[in-house]
Amino acid sequence: MNLIVSVDKNWAIGYQNKLLVRIPNDMKNFRRLTTDNVIVMGRKTLESFPQGQPLANRVNIVMTKTRDYQVKGAVVVHSIEELREELKRYGDKQIYVVGGESIYRQLLPYCSKAVITKIDGIYEADTYFPNLDEDKEWQITKESEEQTYFDICYNYVTYERKV
Repeated sequence: MNLIVSVDKNWAIGYQNKLLVRIPNDMKNFRRLTTDNVIVMGRKTLESFPQGQPLANRVNIVMTKTRDYQVKGAVVVHSIEELREELKRYGDKQIYVVGGESIYRQLLPYCSKAVITKIDGIYEADTYFPNLDEDKEWQITKESEEQTYFDICYNYVTYERKV
């Protein structure tokens, strides 16, 4: 399993169920990586999408503790065990965990690759991602050149779990 996330310098990922910033090229990169693949998210992340709807051209899997939760166009699971069973159906597709904080924390131990957009700034935030720079199990395997969007500087960093 892979994960994809944008973080600021403090590894913050969101505020009031919204991204910290919207960078068009980062959105394009997200679309490029996840299209025709499987994305796994929590209920609140799905609700933060446009019109609260699943993203097109992907298998959308929502993990929630709410037993009667249903959403058209998405598969709903209620536990890691149920998720792992469901994922067996998509053997040829890449799987990307896309948020939010609690889903990232629950599924990080099952991920082998993390595609992280590192934003060179600090924002007001209420949700965070674990700092992989301080985690001895992860190493940087790829880094892009610095990119800019108006006054926002960022780059893409790929981490892989050490074997």
